[in-house]
Amino acid sequence: MPTFRPLFLMALALAAPVAFGQTSSKLKVGLMLPYTGTYAALGTAIENGFRLYVAEQGGKLGGREVEYVKVDDESDPSKATDNVNKLVKRDNVDVLVGSVHSGVAMAMAKVAKDTGTLLIVPNAGADAVTGAMCAPNIFRSSFSNWQPGYAMGEVVAKKGHKKVVTITWKYAAGDESVKSFKEAFEKGGGKVVKELNLPFPNVEFQALLTEIAAAKPDAVYTFFAGGGAVKFVKDYAAAGLKKSIPLYGAGFITDGTLEAQGADAADLMTTLHYADSLGTPRDNSFRLSYAKTYKLQPDVYAVQGYDAAQILGIGLVATKGDTLKKAEFAAAVEKAKIDSPRGAFTLSKAHNPVQDIYLRQVVGKENKLIGIASKALTDPARGCKS
Repeated sequence: MPTFRPLFLMALALAAPVAFGQTSSKLKVGLMLPYTGTYAALGTAIENGFRLYVAEQGGKLGGREVEYVKVDDESDPSKATDNVNKLVKRDNVDVLVGSVHSGVAMAMAKVAKDTGTLLIVPNAGADAVTGAMCAPNIFRSSFSNWQPGYAMGEVVAKKGHKKVVTITWKYAAGDESVKSFKEAFEKGGGKVVKELNLPFPNVEFQALLTEIAAAKPDAVYTFFAGGGAVKFVKDYAAAGLKKSIPLYGAGFITDGTLEAQGADAADLMTTLHYADSLGTPRDNSFRLSYAKTYKLQPDVYAVQGYDAAQILGIGLVATKGDTLKKAEFAAAVEKAKIDSPRGAFTLSKAHNPVQDIYLRQVVGKENKLIGIASKALTDPARGCKS
């Protein structure tokens, strides 16, 4: 564990006794997710997955009945601090769960670190959440932006591509994904010749697609998600680039978007910690249960929501439902092997998943498993000290 442990234990020892029946009252879970805008479908899938796991436990975690308090964060970092403070100070939630947008998650991590509130991040990959912002009460059930980007950099280099153009939104997730792709790709002998971006959530891609065509790279690497991913894939194909320049991406480009992308997504290769055709008993059971409950097929976002609830459950069983026993909560989660539909994973000392990153290819309406791009990939957790 990083060096924060002794100081944190000392603070706990000095804390006043618990006086409000922590283990008998309802467990208040603050869901701070996008329910409108570009990422609305992602927020819904995360909530669905979280609720599914809780339902499988009889509606209780650590012996406490779960009550939900929801806030639409609108994927807007400028509103994030106010939104998270409402959940912590007005609604007195026991645990925060969110979010999708990396900028929003960074604001949540700061408040969680300042107040000691448990935070489980079920999507946003901002490297700093389990890097410079790491803390004993902050956990992630998803990925760091570094992980799928780095894995795809290795894949594209091994395929023999030498010149690549990258394109993404200009925000933390896009910047970090491109940076990690570049780190691995250039280590493997390739060269990123141009880095293109546009402001989030802008989807006017035409001028940038013209630049790609003029640059004539061997391949393109991209990071988009949600509605923006749908439009980019369709515009890339409409510009005639799909036939001449292979497109690779972090898996969010095709996760939860294939229905809308249709034939334009065919054969796209992506890297992610989940695929639609893992075929394991654990994943088959999860997919069947999710489909029965929600009349929808699950995606990576649903898995991350499900595993956020699993992580919370593991910690609360160890503390008998007491969310204030944060050192015991953290110790239990750090020792656990999480039985995820994606495949079992553990958490690093910085509380980021140590997990296989899969290589997938779009076949029909599925992200089919091709192989493992990177086995048990551990985020470097750069800057995690306190």
